Amino acid sequence: MTRAAAPAVVPVSPLRRAAARFLANPTTGIGIILCVLVALSAILAPLIAPHDPIEQNVVEQLRPPGGDHPLGTDYFGRDVLSRILWGGRISLIVSLTAIAAAIAIGGAIGMISGYVGGRFDTFVMQVMDVLLSFPSLILGLIVVALLGPDLVNLVVAIGLTAIAPFARIARAPVLALKERAFVEAGRALGYSHARILFVHILPNILSEVLVMGSLWMATAVRTEASLSFIGLGVKPPTPTWGGMMRDGFENILDAPWLAIFPGIAILLLVLGLNMVGDGLRDATDPKLRAE
Repeated sequence: MTRAAAPAVVPVSPLRRAAARFLANPTTGIGIILCVLVALSAILAPLIAPHDPIEQNVVEQLRPPGGDHPLGTDYFGRDVLSRILWGGRISLIVSLTAIAAAIAIGGAIGMISGYVGGRFDTFVMQVMDVLLSFPSLILGLIVVALLGPDLVNLVVAIGLTAIAPFARIARAPVLALKERAFVEAGRALGYSHARILFVHILPNILSEVLVMGSLWMATAVRTEASLSFIGLGVKPPTPTWGGMMRDGFENILDAPWLAIFPGIAILLLVLGLNMVGDGLRDATDPKLRAE
């Protein structure tokens, strides 16, 4: 009697296992939904906003939520819902651009510093420590105050606050990876240092950098809103969530909805980004999973 052949075991790639763990986390799904909803509402703002976000109508100033203005109007009669939808664009553009720049610049600095080592590494990390000694909001406030409140300057300020953390998170694994056998083999084969760094080492640290990036996105949103709240964000009448909260704070007793609804928008986006970041961390950190 012929024994039946055992079914072939199809190996599952580490990327698929990480993706399965990421999607299996229920809070991750909630975070993805929140982020997608905020992103879609910002992208589709020209189509779904019921009114022009900067059109003033003094006759309808401080209207409570309801009717033609679901979230009410502000002191100038502008529709709050439309301004929230358009304001989401500023938050997403600033946070995405700033964190992408910080990942590219800070990650490259950390990788090169860790790979070169020696006095160069010591000097670079001391410079990063100086940047880390400033709270992100204070450092952003200093940069914007010096350069002036503008969209580009806001991106520069927030990106500068995030360079040092990304340099640190990229440097640490490079210190260990540069002594591994596959790096030594690359050197023996005559590969350039740039190829070893960005072709062989970078893929091994990318997951840690991306996890950090999702968490710092939430910090960037809060920093942008804080700078706008104190008048150092994008200039009016361009709608921003922080600027709307500042205007609402001035009318908090007469029209509390002016501060409540932008605050809820910031809360939902930051909560969603933190949930996604926690899910990515749980999916990629070997210490937090049992394999």
